[in-house]
Amino acid sequence: MHEKITVFDGHNDSILKLEIAARTGTALDFSGPDPALHIDISSARKAGFSGGLFAMFTPSQPDRLGQEFDPGDPANFAPLDQPTALKFTLAMFSRLRRLARDKPEDLALCTDSGQARAAMGTDRIAIVPHIEGAECIDTDFNALEILHAAGLRSLGPVWSRDNVFGHGAPMARQPDLDPGKGLTPAGVELVRECNRLGILVDLSHLTEAGFWDVAKSTSRPLVASHSNAHAISPSARNLTDRQLAAVAESGGLVGLNFHVAFLRPDCRHDRNTPLDLMIRHLSHMLSILGEDGVALGSDFDGCMLPDAIGGVGGLPDLIDAMQKAQFGQQLIRKICFENWLVALDRAAA
Repeated sequence: MHEKITVFDGHNDSILKLEIAARTGTALDFSGPDPALHIDISSARKAGFSGGLFAMFTPSQPDRLGQEFDPGDPANFAPLDQPTALKFTLAMFSRLRRLARDKPEDLALCTDSGQARAAMGTDRIAIVPHIEGAECIDTDFNALEILHAAGLRSLGPVWSRDNVFGHGAPMARQPDLDPGKGLTPAGVELVRECNRLGILVDLSHLTEAGFWDVAKSTSRPLVASHSNAHAISPSARNLTDRQLAAVAESGGLVGLNFHVAFLRPDCRHDRNTPLDLMIRHLSHMLSILGEDGVALGSDFDGCMLPDAIGGVGGLPDLIDAMQKAQFGQQLIRKICFENWLVALDRAAA
């Protein structure tokens, strides 16, 4: 009989989904169970989901919410002005904090791994705030200071669009990866400010050029919260073996993204994507990153999941697939939660 493995996940968009629902008059129940959510409290408890980095992301069209995201529509990747992004981010941050305040027996807002471990030890879901795409941050970094004081502990300089700090990787199949453009001078300063404050800098969504610019600028281990192996799925959103080796050399981490188009060799949006393909990505990343450098970064509530996962309730099936692949309990524990908690410690050191 295997022990029950808990999960601390590197990325989800559940707060955005709740914010959109509130703005469009859609009924969603985060207490759950709610089949319209990948994560709800009830389902998370049953599945062993005990915490993660909860993302705040501002869509390119915040005035056109509630529509199904179309990755082929350029309007969904249009640049966003800072005041609009900050207003939307503050609304999500407030929603996150109110959820934690209103459900203290279920949720805990955490700003370090010690708080996260304490919350998980008392059967509460540990929420570490993350911002995906730094459009809400001004180049004087005033907003960064205030958001950090509110609990921000992880930030991705870009989403898959350009901003004042850098350039985003397209969501496209690129067998021959286009390095694109990297960080701007303001982006280099953002990385340094995050280092100073102890905010984890997330490499997911950056171009390859941006990845190497962060590698040259940061004093912390390299972390990609929700990216996969380009050698298996040649999406521009995934990391080459050379990039994975750089993460390993820095003592960093990569979280497995569950999105089907970043798992599949054909990069298609096809829910008929087997768990075995997720194991292939994990195994490939382990071969380069080692057992301390691989984790989970599901992208729950922000992606198309394999039917074999379906939502947070599918996590035990993924863990079972790891066991069948002979990963071993210690390695599975590291992948499922321990490596992320260590990464948060290293970002704040």
